[in-house]
Amino acid sequence: MSAEGIKKEPLVRIAKRPELTKKKAALVKFSSIIMALFIGGLLILVLGHNPFAVYADMVKGSLIGKISLTATAKIAVPLLGAALAIAPAFKMKFWNCGAEGQITVGAIAATYFALYQYQNLPRPVLIVVMFVSAAIIGGFWGLIPAFFKAKWGTNETLFTLMLNYIAIGCVKYLRLGPWMEQGQMFPKIAMFKPEARLPDVFGVHIGWIMVLVLVFVIYIYMTKTKHGYEIAVVGESISTARYSGMNVKKIIMRTMFLSGAIAGTVGCMIVSGSNYTLSDGVANGYGFTAIVVAWLAKLNPFVMVFISVFLAVLKKGANTIQTDFGIPASASDVLTGLILLSMLASEFFINYRLVFRSKNKEVAK
Repeated sequence: MSAEGIKKEPLVRIAKRPELTKKKAALVKFSSIIMALFIGGLLILVLGHNPFAVYADMVKGSLIGKISLTATAKIAVPLLGAALAIAPAFKMKFWNCGAEGQITVGAIAATYFALYQYQNLPRPVLIVVMFVSAAIIGGFWGLIPAFFKAKWGTNETLFTLMLNYIAIGCVKYLRLGPWMEQGQMFPKIAMFKPEARLPDVFGVHIGWIMVLVLVFVIYIYMTKTKHGYEIAVVGESISTARYSGMNVKKIIMRTMFLSGAIAGTVGCMIVSGSNYTLSDGVANGYGFTAIVVAWLAKLNPFVMVFISVFLAVLKKGANTIQTDFGIPASASDVLTGLILLSMLASEFFINYRLVFRSKNKEVAK
């Protein structure tokens, strides 16, 4: 064979790994977190602090004490809700990156009733109306990209991302225009009256009970119902779904309406349970972080609970070390990012392995 017909094997190539046992997969994930903490510890040392003291403060600031636990729970609840919202769409391989916008429009709908109908409706009825309106508006917001995808095959990732900015623009218009609170130095929307605020259970708004119930509902919906089966089939192969007689367009639009509706209720939880007002950043990145939660959990609602709590601990702990150690916000974000990146990278090493070229080994074309 000529020299041109022979080439050297690449120094490193990626090969599919045989399926690991659950124990080995868990070991890979645990090792990745330890590595991230080690690298983060080096960063903390460079900043002139004791890594062990900083990590201990993160745990203490997020889990020790009623105030810390409450703050962490208020982060975990909308994060879990947003992850549950995108799970059905992701199962269908409809990449819904618009949970931020769906949360925002749901918050807008709830805010209208909180500001202008709190005197006309009893508190229980008002809260129910706020949630229903948020679900409907969020559902229709999710239905827009689904319709265009089903009708003309548009790219749902770009479409849903662009809708996020439109939703934020709507809030800015309301904040600077018809809903602006009068007599304030800075333009803002008025705080909700007590009648429009969610009641607390164990120091946290009642939304935490709602999302835990939703965990079971989404699990049953996705694994035990006809709709869930149709979602799975469409996700595996649209051609197979059509061949079996399924109405693919209807399934896509129905699923995205559900996804948007759940995200909309999350928006209602945020404005009526935590913020007590509507602002431009009401979604606070929950819609994007939820993608990480859903991905790491492999769309398992029960696993999402633990990952959401873990990320909430990281976020609240990062805020704590900024105050207690004077660590810049950028550095704490880098630390959090390292841990998240390592968790995502562990999924790669669970499914694939790196194969290095043997010495003097050649391979024919």
